[in-house]
Amino acid sequence: MPNLRQMHLLPDPEPHPLYGVAATREIESALSQTLPPHELMARAGLSLAQLTLALHPHARTVWVACGPGNNGGDALIAACHLAQWRQHSGAGPAVVITRCPGEQTPPDTRWALGKVQDAGLPIHEVPPDEWDVAIDGLLGLGVRRAPTGLLATHWAALFGADRPVLCVDLPSGLDADTGHWWRPDGVSLRPSKASRNTLTMLTAKPGLFTADGRDAAGSVWLAPLCQDWPSPLAQDATLGAHDSPATVRPHASHKGSQGDVVVIGGQGMRGTGVGMTGAGVLAARTALLSGAGRVFLGLLGDAESNPGWDPVQPEVMLRAPEKLITRSVLDAAVTVCGCGGGDAVIPWLPQILDQARRLVLDADALNALAGDNDGIVQLNARASKGWITVLTPHPLEAARMLGCSSADIQRDRLAAARRLAAITGCICVLKGSGTIVAAQDRTPVINPSGNPSLATAGTGDVLAGLIGSYLAQPHQEGEMPFDVVARAVMQHGLAADRMVARKSACPITAGALAQALGHH
Repeated sequence: MPNLRQMHLLPDPEPHPLYGVAATREIESALSQTLPPHELMARAGLSLAQLTLALHPHARTVWVACGPGNNGGDALIAACHLAQWRQHSGAGPAVVITRCPGEQTPPDTRWALGKVQDAGLPIHEVPPDEWDVAIDGLLGLGVRRAPTGLLATHWAALFGADRPVLCVDLPSGLDADTGHWWRPDGVSLRPSKASRNTLTMLTAKPGLFTADGRDAAGSVWLAPLCQDWPSPLAQDATLGAHDSPATVRPHASHKGSQGDVVVIGGQGMRGTGVGMTGAGVLAARTALLSGAGRVFLGLLGDAESNPGWDPVQPEVMLRAPEKLITRSVLDAAVTVCGCGGGDAVIPWLPQILDQARRLVLDADALNALAGDNDGIVQLNARASKGWITVLTPHPLEAARMLGCSSADIQRDRLAAARRLAAITGCICVLKGSGTIVAAQDRTPVINPSGNPSLATAGTGDVLAGLIGSYLAQPHQEGEMPFDVVARAVMQHGLAADRMVARKSACPITAGALAQALGHH
């Protein structure tokens, strides 16, 4: 019978450490010195077999796809257990093993091959025509190129069939450090409707939770394999907590105690023919709905063409930008700048950088800073004063600031977020699947919440307003600005998750997302 006591589903309610290739190999090497030979592979194979039956109790045929390395060895041991349980109970799935051999076979995998031979299980070269679930043991840790030859053929049969797959440690071809999924040439995959699971061994890896990782891995299970770990190593990232307790306000709270937010953005249509007023409005409404005491909105462009109030959210107080961009106002508030600002934000940006002690820069404010050395100098000067600056780029905006392509950003999102934080002295929120929160003096956090419904206009403006609101409000005891930002990012994605769960994956709008955040 399956025993899942040593496995659990990620993310956790608490933050969880993530270890990349180098750290995981160091941990594995240290454990191998203290455990009996082949013990880690034996435990990994047993965990795989148990999870296979737990997830797919009615499967008739399991295809065990093995590669030349130790991932293939783990899968071979799983196949032995499945076949043994079927033989003893007279029930359970039939097992079909295939293997793509390599130039060298690691010692643990040679041991696993001996176990398969002792069990009398045949190994095939061709995948079965029919199968209900597959165990993907083709490629493992440290992959840096796309599969070719026989590996590519088996890879395409696994991931192109739209059938359930349980991946061993990592989906084959996924970079454990970056989340880039190396796929055979010419292969483009649509999201699978079939269930996808990954049982990651020893450690949870950053690449499983960002870039291509979430699509490739599906649901991620962790099998620690042992209770006594070697001395803790520096982790590469942290998987954010999947939830956080709601902040409890004192009964004597008043609007002045809950913080002010100033939003500068929302360029009007007159003069440019391009109206982006809605972006500023969305950020301001979100800041108000998520708990800020007072929210001021300074719309940019021709003052005569801008509305004087928000008929949907009249509590938002509109002001001319010059009334808000003053030292006395910005000194006390959290400023959110750039949402739909267009070119109209450019002349205001130096003054905002010089006066706003707590600042969230989004969208057109980031575009204005791209290639602007003086602006980068100002950002670093702010950091030297201890002022808080949060950048919220999507990959293209990050690419503009770093002088590269958005594809470069996506190939190594952790490195890009770290680099942007380092050259600016800011907290960087690199948006996308597995949003990354990075700062110079903190381990990066990969956010586990959110879903594709956020891929719609205005949700980034909502996030900027939410971050501004959370920074303005009283913090939980011991909570630093970095933690506040990570909490805001998590709540933004969690609101979208709840909306999709209620609406059965119907599209959502940014305005509805802002309202949902107000109901949290």
